[in-house]
Amino acid sequence: MNDLTINLDLKSKIPLYEQIYGYIKQEVRSGRIKSGEKLPSTRSLCKYLEVSRSTVELAYGQLLSEGYVEAQACRGFFVADVKGLYQLDSPLEEYSIIDTDKKETYCYDFTPNGVDLNSFPYNAWRKLSKESLLDDRTELFRLGEPQGEYGLRVAICRYLHQARGVNCTPEQMIVGAGNDYLLMLLATIIGQDHMVAFENPTYRQAYRLFKNLSYRVCTVDMDSRGMDVEKLEVSGADIAFVMPSHQYPLGIVMPLKRRLDLLKWAEQKEGRYIIEDDYDSEFRYKGKPIPALQGYDNHEKVIFIGTFSKAIAPAIRMSYLVLPKPLLHQFCERSGFLNSTVSKVDQLILKKFIEEGYFERHLNKTRALYKSRHDVLLSCLKSTFCKNEISNRYSPKGEAQKDGRELFCISGERAGVHLLLHVLNGMTEEELIERAKTRGVKVYGLSEYYVEPQPDAAAAILLGYANMSEDKIVEAVKILAEAWNGL
Repeated sequence: MNDLTINLDLKSKIPLYEQIYGYIKQEVRSGRIKSGEKLPSTRSLCKYLEVSRSTVELAYGQLLSEGYVEAQACRGFFVADVKGLYQLDSPLEEYSIIDTDKKETYCYDFTPNGVDLNSFPYNAWRKLSKESLLDDRTELFRLGEPQGEYGLRVAICRYLHQARGVNCTPEQMIVGAGNDYLLMLLATIIGQDHMVAFENPTYRQAYRLFKNLSYRVCTVDMDSRGMDVEKLEVSGADIAFVMPSHQYPLGIVMPLKRRLDLLKWAEQKEGRYIIEDDYDSEFRYKGKPIPALQGYDNHEKVIFIGTFSKAIAPAIRMSYLVLPKPLLHQFCERSGFLNSTVSKVDQLILKKFIEEGYFERHLNKTRALYKSRHDVLLSCLKSTFCKNEISNRYSPKGEAQKDGRELFCISGERAGVHLLLHVLNGMTEEELIERAKTRGVKVYGLSEYYVEPQPDAAAAILLGYANMSEDKIVEAVKILAEAWNGL
């Protein structure tokens, strides 16, 4: 082969050597230039294409380094056998991608897991990302500390003490990629010789995780103050998984006396622990923030877990676990060899985000935003459904306390980013969801959070408002009133 018909674009931003390299590579991969075929010499090709010889040598050098050609002494360049080469093709060129699991679209979605990403401080995060990459250079890309970077753990400890009343040291903290990972890590620390008790209803993800890890699990009924401690004692469990600051999904805030009763239960026997999931405690709209259960713990019985998924963004995948001091030795012995699952770059960005005040400002902005949407939703529901403003009169067992004409009541509106509407007009949860669906509104039933089904419970719907504007909330509630026309 004496020449290659390559149409070089002298005005292109792509360098000439890359154009030559790309042409030959594509010809080889397509089979138009066969394995073993000799390529033109660099001297003859540069004359034919009217480019410098160094340009052709750069192109051949790249093909040689990737294995597309072979150089034979005193003979020149020959096409290599490319059958074993790793090749990436555009998936759109070779495959017809068919979405067999098409998601249904809704005009309005009251998801309780929503986060308003429009309020995310993109400019600040971008600025800190750039600073982080400039400051630490090569050190930033070395393997980090297994528990997470010390500076970030210090920043989180300070925040938790000031905002949540948590008493801990950086040595007690582990930073990980999400609560799921940290709970799995916790399983390696405490061992499997435990029974874990969950509230009913509860956060099903945690329940499934422990069950799939072969733990013995059980549920404990709740009353209006949270997990029933007397029933917890009878259950035989030695670990209680609770969400005292804002129970999910009922929204119950555990009062101080119940918290102290729960701590007393844990203190009575060796090996008992409480896992406190503090997933969205930042968002409270009535009264002062309630300190974490861990802050009242004087006997090292509370395992505290929290996340930045609600407060910042789910994609950050940053959570933290605070171990009681007696479990630190077990962590070092059983799990200390595991590497951190969070990028050092992301950890440094979050550290700066907290230390330089961006996190506090973002929280204040988001809390005000969510409170406004919370108030609009609550007002709309009360004026549309609950004419006499009956609320907070719901028993977790479904024994709604209504007086005569009232067919709806509200609960769980003190904190978080969702509330519950209990429907007592005889319609089932399935009917409510289906009627809303036909009008383009997606709502969520409470029953899916029960581990132990409650066949006699009144229908209840979760209404999240974090990612819905005030105007959309007003429109959606009007549509629900029309859909559920059994008023």
